[in-house]
Amino acid sequence: MSRIGKKPVPVPSGVDVTVKGSVVSVKGPLGKLDWKLAQGIGVSVDKGQVIVTRANEDRKVRALHGLVRAELNNMVHGVTKGYERNLEITGVGYKAALQGKTMNFNVGFINPVVFPIPTGIDVKIDKQTLINVKGIDKRLVGQVAANLRAIKPPDVYKQKGVRYAGEVLRKKEGKTGK
Repeated sequence: MSRIGKKPVPVPSGVDVTVKGSVVSVKGPLGKLDWKLAQGIGVSVDKGQVIVTRANEDRKVRALHGLVRAELNNMVHGVTKGYERNLEITGVGYKAALQGKTMNFNVGFINPVVFPIPTGIDVKIDKQTLINVKGIDKRLVGQVAANLRAIKPPDVYKQKGVRYAGEVLRKKEGKTGK
């Protein structure tokens, strides 16, 4: 049995978990999330907790058992507290600006890079160099943060670019002249 999969997911008050067919819906104060269950995985709601079970001992079903439990736990956490990632822009003249549902990045390219913000994500920019990405879906918040970082990853020599807040980068030494 999966060590993670056999743990029940606690459901705090104010969160409603419903199972309709093969779709699990988690509704809370911040929003609603849905997850489609794979075949061979069952979910039951019982006394303020969600229990994930599996129908058989196939390798694929055993692998999905822990995944579904972790995903349900992330959904419950997301609709109650939400998820957040912070990014920093470092470099002379590097900045970001928010225009409606798009972000414009000036990060050393000829033209500004335009990044559309997906629905379900809130982005705030402080001092033109600090980006805050918030949302209720952990996967979506992480993916948007990774896409923003990929616009201009940090340079290994001068450390310029977009990076996660608190990310420690290894700096390379430049060439030594003769």
